Amino acid sequence: MSLGVLGVLLVVAALIAGGYVVNNLTYFDRGMKMVRRAGFIEKQATIDGSVVNYAEGPDNGPALLLIHGQMTDWENYYPVLPELAKDFHVFAVDCYGHGGSAHDPAKYSAAAHGHDLQRFLAEVVGERVIVSGHSSGGQLAAWLAAYAPEQVSGVVLEDPPMFTTLLPRAKQTWNYADLATNCHDFLAEGGGDFVAYHVRHTRLWRFFGDGAGWFIDQGLSYRAEHPDAPVKFWAMPPIMNEAFRGLHRYDPCFGDAFYTGSWDADFDHAATLAAIDVPAVLVHTDWQYDDEGILMASMDGDDAERARSLIKDVEFYKATSGHGFHWEKPDEFVQLVRGVAARTGAR
Repeated sequence: MSLGVLGVLLVVAALIAGGYVVNNLTYFDRGMKMVRRAGFIEKQATIDGSVVNYAEGPDNGPALLLIHGQMTDWENYYPVLPELAKDFHVFAVDCYGHGGSAHDPAKYSAAAHGHDLQRFLAEVVGERVIVSGHSSGGQLAAWLAAYAPEQVSGVVLEDPPMFTTLLPRAKQTWNYADLATNCHDFLAEGGGDFVAYHVRHTRLWRFFGDGAGWFIDQGLSYRAEHPDAPVKFWAMPPIMNEAFRGLHRYDPCFGDAFYTGSWDADFDHAATLAAIDVPAVLVHTDWQYDDEGILMASMDGDDAERARSLIKDVEFYKATSGHGFHWEKPDEFVQLVRGVAARTGAR
C-alpha cells in the first residue's frame, strides 16, 4: 500500500471517528431542537403544594400524557414528541424527584404521585386523556387508568416493572441491584455528588471488563469540568449517554424508595391491573437474567404474562428492543399510541 493511499485511509478513519464523537456529544441538543420546532413549551404548575414541571405541545388532537421512567425527565421522549404532536395535544411531565419537578421524598410513592397526577389532569389538562408511561412511569400510568377512569380514556404501559419492584422479589432485579442500592448506599454514606458516585459504582461497568476504569475516569473528568451539566461520555453512543443524562437533576431519595419498598406502599400491582377498564397496550421488551440471577429488565416472561392476563381490554406487544422502547423504536411507539387512540374513538 502506497503512503498516499494510507494517508487517505487515515483521514477517512479520523473523519469517521470524529463524526462518531460529535454524534455522541450532540445527539440530545439536535433532538431537542426538533422538539422546540414542533411547538413544545416548558411550563410549571403547582399541584397540592408541589411543583410539577412539564412540557406542552400544540393542541392538534386528543390529550396525551407522557410519564417517563427513573433517572431521566420529560425530554427523554424527544425522539417521539415531534411526530406525536401532529395528532395529539401532548403533555409530558417530569416525575417528582426528577428534572424540574419537586424533589420531595414525601411524594415518592406510586400512590402519592398518582394522586397528584390525577389532580394535574384535572387542573392543567382539563380533559380526558390517553396516558402512556415508561418503566416506573408505566406503573403510574396503570395507577391512573385504574383509579381515575373518568379522566383516562386509554393507556400504554411501556415495559412497566409490574410485580418486580415488590420486595423481596425486587432484590433480584437490575434496578434494585444497581440504581436503588447505589442511592441507598450514597445516602447512608452521607451524600455528596450523586452523579460522581453513580458513575463510580454503577453495575454497567461490569460489561466493560478491564476497560471500565477508562470510562469511569472519562465520566468523572467531564463531571469535574462541567459540574452543572449532564455528564457526557464522548466514547459512548447516544443510547448509553442517555442513561446518564438525567442524573444531575435526579434525587437519590427517589431511588431509595425502591430499596426500602416505600414506593409500593398502598400500591397493589395485581389489583391495579385488574381494575383497568379502558383500552390498553402492554409493551414487553427483551429480557434476560445475568450469571448472578439478576433480571436485566423490568419483567421476565412470566411477569409479563401475569400482567397481560389481569388487564381486560389489552393488546400485548412483544418488542424487540431494550428497555427504552420509545427511544429505540420511536416509529413503533408512535403507532401503538395512535392505535390506542383509535380504539378509544379519539381519532
